[in-house]
Amino acid sequence: MSIKKIIEGKKEWKAHVSRIKALPQDYQIVYKEIQKYLFKVGPVELNNGIGLLSDILSFFEEGAAAGKGVLEVTGTDVAAFCDALIDDSKTYADLYQESINQKVDKAMKK
Repeated sequence: MSIKKIIEGKKEWKAHVSRIKALPQDYQIVYKEIQKYLFKVGPVELNNGIGLLSDILSFFEEGAAAGKGVLEVTGTDVAAFCDALIDDSKTYADLYQESINQKVDKAMKK
């Protein structure tokens, strides 16, 4: 990765964080929990930029602008909301499962 891309990525992230801080407190709390959840179990594509996180943030900004509470936007099961977002994405858990299956297959062939 070039230095230019690293700098651009940091600028993009700082702008993203500024948008988060502009949200109402309840939205900030839920956003941060979603972010943690997605970084732990989420899609591999999160390493390729902040696209999904930016989409969630835009969705939250629209909800806040409409005067809705954050749980009106996500529903009360925030983890299920996250799972629905990444339903068709390859996750780290998927990669790990594939790795285990490959190792077992290889070992069984010996």
